[in-house]
Order: sequence, then C-alpha cells, then structure tokens
Amino acid sequence: MVYHVPALLDESIRGLNIRPDGIYVDATFGGGGHSREILKYLTTGRLIAFDVDEDAAVNRIDDSRFTFLNQNYRFLRNNLRFLGISAVDGIIADLGVSFHQFDDPSRGFSFRFDNELDMRMSKGMSIKASDLLARLKEEELAGIFAEYGELQRAGRIAAAIVSAREKAPLVTAGDLIRATEELVPGTQKHKFYAKLFQAIRIAVNREIDSLKELLLQSGELLKSGGRLVIITYHSLEDRLVKNFIRAGNFTGEVRKDFFGNPELLFKPVTKKAIIPGREETMINKRSRSAKLRIAEKI
Repeated sequence: MVYHVPALLDESIRGLNIRPDGIYVDATFGGGGHSREILKYLTTGRLIAFDVDEDAAVNRIDDSRFTFLNQNYRFLRNNLRFLGISAVDGIIADLGVSFHQFDDPSRGFSFRFDNELDMRMSKGMSIKASDLLARLKEEELAGIFAEYGELQRAGRIAAAIVSAREKAPLVTAGDLIRATEELVPGTQKHKFYAKLFQAIRIAVNREIDSLKELLLQSGELLKSGGRLVIITYHSLEDRLVKNFIRAGNFTGEVRKDFFGNPELLFKPVTKKAIIPGREETMINKRSRSAKLRIAEKI
C-alpha cells in the first residue's frame, strides 16, 4: 500500500527555491515525498520534518542532514529553538490527510469502512470523533458542519445526530451514516459524506487553529527572501493562506503604517493558486482539490 502520493510535487519544490546550504522545514512529512525531493537539492543544508502521526516515523530518512520530529507543526517555533535554529529559508506544508490515514480502516477517517469513528491524526490525542459527536451541543455541531464542511443543512444534520445519540451512541461510521442518510441530497451521497467527515476531522484535530499557528510562526521564522509553500484541499484553508500571504493576517485587510505604506510580511510568487493539471489528476484523483500558494518573505 502506498503511504502517500503528494500533489503538485514538482511545482511545490520549485516554489521553495532551495538553496544548497539552506535550512528547510517540511511541516507535514507523511510518506516523505517532499522531504526526499528537498534533500536532492541540499549539500550542507538541513531539513527538519514534522508529523504528528506516529505512523509517519516508519518513513524516516537515514541522512545526516535530516531530522524527524513526531510533533504537530503548531509547535514549530519551540521545536526549532530546541534544535538551535532561529530562522529558516523555507517552509512547506501539504495539508489534510495522507493516503495511509484514509485507507487504513482502523483510523476511522473514511466513510468507506464501517469502523470506529476515530479520526485522530495522533493516536495519543484524547478526543476521538465519536467522543466529539457524543459531547457537543446541537448548536456546536451545527457550527462545525457549516464552517468546516460548508454543509447547507448543518442545523438539520446536527439535530439528526443529537436525536440518534439519545437512542444509542454513534460509535462507527455506519452509525453516523444511518443517523443522517435521510438528509443526503439526491445522488450526492459521496460528496455529502466527504464534507461531513471532513468537518468532524478538522474539529477533532483542531486543524484550523494549527494552520493559523503555522502561518503566524512562519512570518517570524522565515528569513528575508525565504519561501512559504502551502498546499490546501478546501476553501477554508485556502482562504486563510491567501489572506495571510496578502495581508499578514487572516482577514485579508492590509494594514498601513503612519505614512500610509502597507505593512506586509510576504509577497506572492504567483498571482493565483496553482492547481494540478489534467495528467496529474488522472494519475492521482485525490489531487483534484489541491491548491498551491507560494509566497516570499519580504
């Protein structure tokens, strides 16, 4: 089984504009696809890779220039400081879930398998998806489905889940599907459950909070001329990245100094997000929703 096939691999590596003696961060190591490509360009440089999932450790690279940390990238700054690194030349993050996580039934990320609703990126986390569905109030669930899944009938979905859990706990993917199947619009079953499971996964792993931390810390850690390379898979993530590159904040509103000059952290390297071409999406269907944004620290 393939651990992961990275989307937009060539484009993202070119976007890093790698210096042979530079220090780089792969914030989402996964199967090591990006890291292995980065190492091809380094001579005396260093690569620090992060992954919160313990399973990713099996893909560690035996190379003196490479360091693997089983850590969430939201703790980027503290971990680099521990390694004696105060600034880096590039940061890359390929967000979302790896093929391995989707395709391992025991991890509970996919509605294709009637397994326990787990969805934790790290097995050391205390709250599973089934816990979240059991504990949150109806309005909290509705907010998650609306914001993270962009589901139109979020309130009705939340109400159906609350009604179902009063009769029996929602423990497996099948339990969740049976609780909500009457709300699936027409022939859009796959799309509906993809969004629903995405929303729950994002909430379980606090992915939006982690992304915001990564972006804020990248503004501190990148050297002038350093590159930020981010691949996203849904509009909420992409909007945050786009706004941060544009304005150095998450609203996208450019602030100005006393003299009216814009206060910017980054300049975009490309005007628009880069998306996979037809050939790539035919080979790797999971790359279809990928969007790559590249920025350079001012």
